[in-house]
Amino acid sequence: EIPQPLAIPLLKVAAHLELPPVATFAGLCLWNYRLIFPDEPADSLDNLATLFTFTGSMDEQWFYLVSIAIEARGARSIPLMLKAIAAARADEAAEVTECLTKFAEVVDEVNMELQKMYKHCDPHVFYHRIRPFLAGSKGMAELPRGILFDDGSGSQEYKHYRGGSNAQSSLIQFFDIVLGVEHRPTGESRPKPASSPLPTSSSSDESGEGRKRWHNFLMEMRTYMPGPHRKFLEHVSSVSNIQNYVQAHQSNTELVTAFNTAVAMVKAIRTTHITMVSRYIVVKSREERNTKVPTSSPAAATGLNRPESQPLSTPGGMLMSNRPSKGDKKAPLRGTGGTALIPFLKQARDETGEAAIGPWAKKLLDKAGVQAPKVTSLPKLDEHADGQKQIVGLAGTWSMDEGEGGLCHW
Repeated sequence: EIPQPLAIPLLKVAAHLELPPVATFAGLCLWNYRLIFPDEPADSLDNLATLFTFTGSMDEQWFYLVSIAIEARGARSIPLMLKAIAAARADEAAEVTECLTKFAEVVDEVNMELQKMYKHCDPHVFYHRIRPFLAGSKGMAELPRGILFDDGSGSQEYKHYRGGSNAQSSLIQFFDIVLGVEHRPTGESRPKPASSPLPTSSSSDESGEGRKRWHNFLMEMRTYMPGPHRKFLEHVSSVSNIQNYVQAHQSNTELVTAFNTAVAMVKAIRTTHITMVSRYIVVKSREERNTKVPTSSPAAATGLNRPESQPLSTPGGMLMSNRPSKGDKKAPLRGTGGTALIPFLKQARDETGEAAIGPWAKKLLDKAGVQAPKVTSLPKLDEHADGQKQIVGLAGTWSMDEGEGGLCHW
């Protein structure tokens, strides 16, 4: 329970910012930095410093700073793509092509910033020291009823909130919206071509019909964004027309190539993120399971030192929980939306490739993934939608790379 001296001002500030009363991406990153030298670029990690951390560690500072640098570096994409939307409406193909080309370059820079996470954020420190502070109250075994904010009214109820997550970044969702990327609930297959497809977010449907497919985990994350950010995304969703414009001008090779390159760059970010999640979360979680306290020990009996009950947070990604379900001591890692973690991330990546236009582009980007340097053979070892692993032979993969996989990955 949060007492009145804390709850009342917290609720008032949260209401003013149009945010839930919990640590969000905006509070942890967007409003938690300063420029070391105000007259130097704001998108340089060397010129950024955090205002607050829970642990005081360089690892935690770096975790936030990389996210801040990504936002600063990617900010240039917003006026670019708004210009592209206006150009498409005016049927200026050359202008749309130029904007898409520059957009792809910006997204590629964002991906390079994300890969800097490894430089000063150690997976062990992140997993064991930082992530507990980023957890919300939703899905916490220790908080089955949630949290009660005593506002003095006497009629308050227990609330559950998710923790801070980079899925709450309006920038990444902006990338999806302007390219017409659609996300479905985890495990839901793409509608077959023969069936009547649902409207896309790029349909410029003022009624909101074009956004129905977004009612999933990523849509829920918008409620954790500052109000103006959320409203901006809603407006862009209603006017985005680039994918439809490119589809109507497939004879323009340069235009189609620029669009598909942009899609490939966004998909590459998600490929990088999957590798990062594996290193910071999947591998560390398995290490923890191998050294967990036996169920017969006093600590286990009292519920102390239970790593399975703690929520997890992924660098550059989302919070998740490895709490086992009832009757299943080896339940798969699950996302905050109640979905299996790796299947969720892989589906989001594959859905990005579905936005590609043209048979060859779809063949290269849809399911196959961006042809980056091979990190793992994980796609061949797919987790099913329920999070259970598909075992192949005695071991899943024999890759020696440091990303996903490694000797006997599963």
